[in-house]
Amino acid sequence: MQRVTVIGAGLAGCEAAWQLARRGVPVKLVEMKPRTYTPAHHSAGFAELVCSNSLRSDRLTNAVGLLKEEMRQLGSLILRVADETRVPAGGALAVDRDAFSRGVTQAVSTHPLIDIVCEEAVELPQTDAVVATGPLTSEALSAQIAALPGLTTLNFYDAAAPIVSADSLDMTRVFRQSRYGRGDDYLNCPMNREEYEAFYHALLTAEKAPVHGFDGTQVFEGCMPIEVMAERGEMVMAFGPMKPVGLVDPRSGREPYAAVQLRAENSAGTMYNLVGFQTRLKWGEQKRVFSMIPGLENAEFLRYGVMHRNTFLHSPGFLDANYQMIGRPGLYFAGQMTGVEGYVESASSGLVAGIALARRRMGLAPVDWTDYTAIGALARHVSQATGDFQPMNANFGLIAPLEKRIRNKQERYGALAARSLDVIEALRSNPLHDDFYAD
Repeated sequence: MQRVTVIGAGLAGCEAAWQLARRGVPVKLVEMKPRTYTPAHHSAGFAELVCSNSLRSDRLTNAVGLLKEEMRQLGSLILRVADETRVPAGGALAVDRDAFSRGVTQAVSTHPLIDIVCEEAVELPQTDAVVATGPLTSEALSAQIAALPGLTTLNFYDAAAPIVSADSLDMTRVFRQSRYGRGDDYLNCPMNREEYEAFYHALLTAEKAPVHGFDGTQVFEGCMPIEVMAERGEMVMAFGPMKPVGLVDPRSGREPYAAVQLRAENSAGTMYNLVGFQTRLKWGEQKRVFSMIPGLENAEFLRYGVMHRNTFLHSPGFLDANYQMIGRPGLYFAGQMTGVEGYVESASSGLVAGIALARRRMGLAPVDWTDYTAIGALARHVSQATGDFQPMNANFGLIAPLEKRIRNKQERYGALAARSLDVIEALRSNPLHDDFYAD
């Protein structure tokens, strides 16, 4: 069987290559690292996590938690390795990002049906392919994609949070606790009102790194720089990533006025990231302003936050619900470039595209995931959304509502999740989908 090409070894590309190969379809996986890097990437490994080490909630009453469970049921490589490399994060799935990248790289590079080619792709393949080059696709390939009929591209900006060394934290001021008594996976830096107000004003006056074309409005709401959040109002941070709700400072026995949470970056617990503190402040300003956070006065910053441009396609009318180009069957796109937002969502698009292309090569009909499932609802949104198309996380608003109304939100979400997993199980049990059991 002729090899198919997968361009890009991020989360979506690796997932697509894996799904193809496990169904017996040989793959040529083209990745430009380590020869060439984008401004957002630093590691030579595959599936590099750029912004955060968290894959967000792992609860079925959260849409991304449901999406992860669907992907587990469908044999996702990304979820398997994430579960193997997870670090404590309360109800979230966070990973040791280096171990995660090594695990994915090892699995993909040692699969007998996957050939790795380390070079920059400058042309779209003329044969069956999955393009998963991410929001920072190289200029040469971007030009090829932009020339495809019926396509427009759109831009927004996102950012990464800084990482600090655990042994540089002042643990006399920091306390370990997850919100609402759900364990002790997070470190918390409590602030009183005076500390919060001083920090807020310092953020407003801190010098920002220039980003070409950025005017402060083109941010993705789920990855908003902390200083942009501050500009929206004095209490926005206190109702966002710095909310104190569910925390009790053991020194005072009371809820703090605000709190900065730190989440482990690796399984050894030697590195922590500032949760929700994506930023484009200049590095010197990050050191100055973030050192005002109680417990971080002498923090060693192992990585400063950065901001970069993301490009995505106007997918409605261009892609179908399996991420295939409508005007060119056999050419699929996957990852953030399709307009999905988030690590898990990107991997899910790679899973769908990989399965769809494999079934195409085997002469089988594509899977109808339906909008009863998170994976299908997200794909349908990307392909069929109307109005102002913007990047989208998984959410229950995308999933078809229940026939019977349930007022309690958690009960309603639980029922939607149960129905979704029933659909996934029915798909897996269907004799027409026996490739779902491929090794």
